[in-house]
Amino acid sequence: MSDWTAFGRVDADGTVYVKTTEGERVVGSWQAGAPEEGLAHFARRFADLVTEVDLTEARLKSGAADAGHSLSTIRRIRASLPEANVVGDIDALATRLDKLATLAEEKAGEARAARDAARGEALARKTALVEEAEKLAAESTGWKTAGDRLKEILDEWKTIRGVDKKADGELWKRFAAARDGFTRRRGAHFASLDSQRKQAQTAKEELVAEAEKLADSTDWAATANQLKDLMTQWKAAPRASKEAEQKLWERFRGAQDAFFSRRSEVFSARDNEQRGNLERKQALLAEAEALDIDADPKGAQAKLREIQAQWHEAGRVPREAAAGLERRLRVIDDKVRDVMDSAWRRTTKEDNPLLAQMRAQVAEAEDRLARAQSAGDARRIKEAEQALASKRQFLQLAEQAG
Repeated sequence: MSDWTAFGRVDADGTVYVKTTEGERVVGSWQAGAPEEGLAHFARRFADLVTEVDLTEARLKSGAADAGHSLSTIRRIRASLPEANVVGDIDALATRLDKLATLAEEKAGEARAARDAARGEALARKTALVEEAEKLAAESTGWKTAGDRLKEILDEWKTIRGVDKKADGELWKRFAAARDGFTRRRGAHFASLDSQRKQAQTAKEELVAEAEKLADSTDWAATANQLKDLMTQWKAAPRASKEAEQKLWERFRGAQDAFFSRRSEVFSARDNEQRGNLERKQALLAEAEALDIDADPKGAQAKLREIQAQWHEAGRVPREAAAGLERRLRVIDDKVRDVMDSAWRRTTKEDNPLLAQMRAQVAEAEDRLARAQSAGDARRIKEAEQALASKRQFLQLAEQAG
């Protein structure tokens, strides 16, 4: 600590003086002991002032103290120096305080500017929140989203400080009015919605009743179209209340499922039957296509008639396969007719190419029989004998007819 006693003296009668650039002035009296003790006493008082200034300066420069409060302290100490009962370098302390006052004034100005800016930002933010609330209240139909946002605005509003009381009050009136207006408009909407839902419930109850009447129908095509039309009407109708909508939908869907499940069972049985018919007709067609029409036109014709009789007894097949099967069968029928017509279209027995062909077939059959007999194959012999007998019979009939 500096020796502040150098800035003072005690005279013979105990009067204590402090030295300044303006001269000496009396700061007190010391009668309790030696003059040095008196100077030390008043120097400690000055040291206390210096300590207070040190603390004020440190807090001011660190930003820990409010600049305005620091300036008040500096001015108080500075104003007290001309009459302070202390011994020390008052002139130096005054100069230091003047500099600190300038610094404090700058910082106080900065603080005021910052407060003004913050106040302006707070005012702007609250104004923006009010305008948003007013827009939501006037335009929004997203009731839950808008309602949640208004709550968020209120929560944010409570965190904003610094707006002057008058402006804050006016903004609050606007916000409260917007919130009340939104609440009224939302209430009116839901009241109207309740009315619409009741009407929708009535309409959907009628649709359900119609669907349930059709559930047991066996008029598959017409009923399916009617149910599809009812579904279209259902989708176009407004929604009833959540609970009513769910219950009505379950009934409506249940009626549809009952009908379409029964139809599916019937169609499935029919499809299985038609697939069986298809397999039967495919087998008959394969048998018909395997006929050797050229070798035995008459036999082929007879066999084809048997196949055609069984074909009609086989029943209906899937629509997509029917035309192809019928076309292939007609090709075979036409071929048999053509061969039969050609066989009997002749002039003389010698010139008739059909008779010549039939004789050749008989000769070929005789040759097959001879080969079978040479081989000793009983099965082939029997088949060859039957084929030869049949071809000889047809040749005989043809020659007689000629």
